Parts: sequence; C-alpha cells; structure tokens
Amino acid sequence: MASFAAAAPVSFSSVSCSLKKNQVSNLRKASLSFHGKGFRSLTSHSAPRFRVTSAAKPETVDKVCEIVRKQLALPADRDVFGESKFAALGADSLDTVEIVMGLEEAFGISVEEESAQSIATVQEAADMIERLLEK
Repeated sequence: MASFAAAAPVSFSSVSCSLKKNQVSNLRKASLSFHGKGFRSLTSHSAPRFRVTSAAKPETVDKVCEIVRKQLALPADRDVFGESKFAALGADSLDTVEIVMGLEEAFGISVEEESAQSIATVQEAADMIERLLEK
C-alpha cells in the first residue's frame, strides 16, 4: 500500500508506467519526475513537493489500533483507524507515552524519545514500528 502527499493540489489527466507485473517488490521509497508542456520545473521553490511513502501492513495497523483502544480505554464501538489522531481520541501527552510503551512491549521494539514525540496518528505509529522491525 502506498500513500501520496503533496504540498499543493495535484491532478493528473494521464499517467503511464513502464514497469511490468512483479518487477517491483517491497518498494519503500520512490521518486517521481514529470516532463512535458503542462509541468513547470519541480526545482522551483514555488513548485509543489511530492512524497511517496510505503504504508505499514494492515495487520500492523490493526494491532496498533487494538493497543491504542486498550491504552485509552475506548469503548468497543469507538472506531479507530490508521488516520485516527491520538489527540482526537482523547489522548494527552501522558497517554501518548503509555501508548508508545505498550507498542514497545507488544512489538519487542525500543522507540527513541524524539521518534515517540513525533507520532500523532495510528498510521505514523505503525509505519515507525515497521521501520524499526526492518532494522
């Protein structure tokens, strides 16, 4: 699964790809280049910035959702998704620390304080976990 983020609105009328089926596996980062009349230089400071990142496996996201639900004592009918922000779920800074500790225990990882402070959503936590597990 991949996500696409841009600093400005983006639309594509036609996109072609020269990759063949099964040519790419475990893609983690990609860069895009655009050519043609309709594209201005991407080196300009006013041009949009693009980022393609690989999202965590669905089972990792699901496990993080369960841990967040448990740590925050959320009712079973409360929806928690990858896009869910900890603050929107009612977490304060202490709750976030407890969530990170729960994730460390559940996944057998150690999260640096700087990384822990930058996590705001379930998806960000799941992505960080997979990066740490790859090391």
